[in-house]
Amino acid sequence: MNGVCPSLPLEGVSDRDYDDHVSRDHVYCDTGKSRQDTRPILVTNTDPNIVQDQYKWTIHNATVNLPALLNDPRLVRRETDFFTKTWGQNFEKTEVLPSPYIPDIESQHFDKYIRKIAVRYKKHLRHKEKLNQQNASVPETFQTAPLHFKQLEQSRAEFDQIKLFMSPHFNLENPDIFNTVFPWTQVEGAKSNQSGSKQSSKLLQEKLSHYLDMVEVQIAKQISTKSEAFFHAMTSHDELQEQLSQTVKVIQHLRETIRRLDDRMAKESLKIMRLTQTRANYVQLFNKLKIMSSIHETQPTIQRLLSDNEFIGALDLISTSQDVLTKDLGGIHSFRHLSSQLAEMEKLIDKMLQADFSKYSSLELHRPVTDKRLLMEEEQLVSILFGMLRQHKLNFVDVYREEAFTALKAIVKQTIVEAVSVADDVDTEGTVGSLADQMRLLDYPQWMGLLGEIFTNLKLLLQRAQAFYGVATDVCNIASGRTKTSSQMSDMSQEERLLSQSEHLHVSVSEDVDVMISEAEHIKVLGALKEMLYSICDYAHDRCVKVMTARAKDGFLERLSSSEFVHLSREVENFMAETENVCGRASASLRSILQSQAHRFVARFHEERKIKLSLILDNERWKQADVPAEFQALVDHISSRGVLSLPEKRADTESRPGEVILVDGEKYAVVGTVLMLVKMVVEYCQCVTDIPSATPELLTRLVDLLKMFNSRTCQLLIGAGAIQLVVLKNISVRNLALASRCLQLVVHYIPLVQNHFELALPPKNHSMLRHFDKIIKDYQDHIEEIVNTLVSIAENNLKGLLTKYEVKAPMPSQCFRAVCKQLAKLHEVLVGVLPLPQVKDVFVKIDTSFKRLLGQRLITLGVVNDGGPQHGLVSSDLSFYAGSFATLLGLENLAQNMDDVWSIR
Repeated sequence: MNGVCPSLPLEGVSDRDYDDHVSRDHVYCDTGKSRQDTRPILVTNTDPNIVQDQYKWTIHNATVNLPALLNDPRLVRRETDFFTKTWGQNFEKTEVLPSPYIPDIESQHFDKYIRKIAVRYKKHLRHKEKLNQQNASVPETFQTAPLHFKQLEQSRAEFDQIKLFMSPHFNLENPDIFNTVFPWTQVEGAKSNQSGSKQSSKLLQEKLSHYLDMVEVQIAKQISTKSEAFFHAMTSHDELQEQLSQTVKVIQHLRETIRRLDDRMAKESLKIMRLTQTRANYVQLFNKLKIMSSIHETQPTIQRLLSDNEFIGALDLISTSQDVLTKDLGGIHSFRHLSSQLAEMEKLIDKMLQADFSKYSSLELHRPVTDKRLLMEEEQLVSILFGMLRQHKLNFVDVYREEAFTALKAIVKQTIVEAVSVADDVDTEGTVGSLADQMRLLDYPQWMGLLGEIFTNLKLLLQRAQAFYGVATDVCNIASGRTKTSSQMSDMSQEERLLSQSEHLHVSVSEDVDVMISEAEHIKVLGALKEMLYSICDYAHDRCVKVMTARAKDGFLERLSSSEFVHLSREVENFMAETENVCGRASASLRSILQSQAHRFVARFHEERKIKLSLILDNERWKQADVPAEFQALVDHISSRGVLSLPEKRADTESRPGEVILVDGEKYAVVGTVLMLVKMVVEYCQCVTDIPSATPELLTRLVDLLKMFNSRTCQLLIGAGAIQLVVLKNISVRNLALASRCLQLVVHYIPLVQNHFELALPPKNHSMLRHFDKIIKDYQDHIEEIVNTLVSIAENNLKGLLTKYEVKAPMPSQCFRAVCKQLAKLHEVLVGVLPLPQVKDVFVKIDTSFKRLLGQRLITLGVVNDGGPQHGLVSSDLSFYAGSFATLLGLENLAQNMDDVWSIR
């Protein structure tokens, strides 16, 4: 029953012996075959078999089998405890667990049924009561049959006597029961009489026989009354026996089938499993020996990897070997010293990595500038970086930074020495001591060539540092388990994308490298690499600042011309832009010194033009000047390009100067000063384009220049300053008209100047643009003031003439003739300078003023529009006045309505 053959002892038998026993005695039984025939023989005997019949069912396995119990021939008598004796004490008192599918039935479940049958139950009770009443009268009828009742009473008494034999306490060993069954009193009383003794024994025997007959009669009566049920039970018993026999046959067939399956499938499968386990044990042993052989070859393999600069492979091999020694080969005596040897080799590799990286950085950064390769021996660099990251040695960034500083300093010094040595006019052996003093002896072309060479060499070193940054970043990403996707590449800057796409970055071998650094270390290394690139670019700018500071010590940069300083500024801006592309951040040192020099240059630039403009204004005679071809070409260039910039000079263009300057299809009669001012404004805007860093300073200076021109023009003309300078004898109308037109030309270009500065100004300085709006307002106020001055001059002349006006013949009067002559001269002067709309606006104001003065004069003379002779004379003069405008260009429809003269009171 427990799966072990009971014929063998539990101890002292090996597995092999037990397998042989089962195969020989239970599986492959010899039933007459020869020993040479090793084919398996099916077991045909029906003896109990521990393998085949361990779960064989017998009659004793039945829980309830009443027919088998009643028909058991082994029971000689019917014991009262035959149930518990055969099947145990639990047979009669078996606990039946309540079914989870049947609910608990309570009295509430029958309430509906009780209510439903209540009426019928009452009817039943009434019917029962009626029957009882009827039965109460039955004894009277039974009095006619006393014999029947006497027999009943007698049989009942007899049955009461045999109840003793049916009692569960019936035991003849009990004296009371024995005396009751065998009344010895009768026997003792009959001893004296021999015949009486026999008679009493006979009577006792007949009495017991009579009891037996009564029982048999009752049994026969019961059998006769229950014969049908008895025979039905016997029939069912036969059918059950037949079904049981069929079931036994089916079970025997099933067991035979299972036995065959057990022989053919289970046992063979168990054998395969046993062989598989054996094979697995052999494989495990072989692998263990193989691992030991590999570990034995660890040290020579590490030496070979280190000779090929495969640091990461050697470190991984050491780590793997340590894990194998700890887990798989723990406790092996022959490898007890190998772990400490591997630890010493790991420390040696750390020192080798530090030394190799320092050597590589020095050789890489101090290569000649003629070698244009970004990186040399890149595979060696990748191997070293992987090894240092594998060992968590993150100080390689600081080592490379210090080496880069040394290389930048050396390359600048070497470039200066070479430039000074090849210069013809520099004495390198005489009085000049320091290298900076020798550099200051170089002229502008030589010094700019030196500066350009320095920029070129520094850019080469920065590109090498950038290439190292790209390789180190890629190695760090791979070491942290990251790979770059195409979307990430598109978000990178141009130089990073160029480095990442470099075909000679051989990091494909690292795809199988496990994660070497943590997330925190990855972020730390990337931040350190970025800061390293920033610091290298800043240091390169600092070296350039030292060079420029040394050259500017004697005021050399302040003496540069505009073109030379612009050239210098462009070179510096280009270098800063390229370094910004390298590191992704603008440096402040070089920009600061350029800004300082730009401020000095702008101050000198502005001072020269301010002095020049002041001298020109002081000597300006305010006469219409001829416009040279270069100024007309300048305004045409501005109109065509839409940008304030100087055109390229053309030596083959010789044109005659024009009387006016044509700007966007409109003619401007101007003086020579304003032409120079326009050119100066364009030069300021061109300087903004060339030196963007000086834009705020240039804006302030240009605003100051425009304000000075406006104020000086007002002082010279409206304030009569030109007369005091003995430039003009008087301020004529033409002078004022020319000044107004010049101011209008400047106002025309101020919006373009404002847009030009708005594009160049940083967003934080856009508030400075409001100065241009104020300048436009000042200029327009000045122009309006000049117009009012012209009207005032004309009004004073007309007022002087009208004081002599008399209303008398002949007509037109001399006064009106003089007025019309004065207006015609004024028109002739203004038409040659101002456009017709502005001329008309001036004359509209003059006409309004004339009508007001004439109306006041007529009030003084007492002339009214009453249709009298004087009214007719005045109307004749007014008609002459109105008709005089018909011959003036642009004023044909002026003074059509002269009734306004009479409305003045």
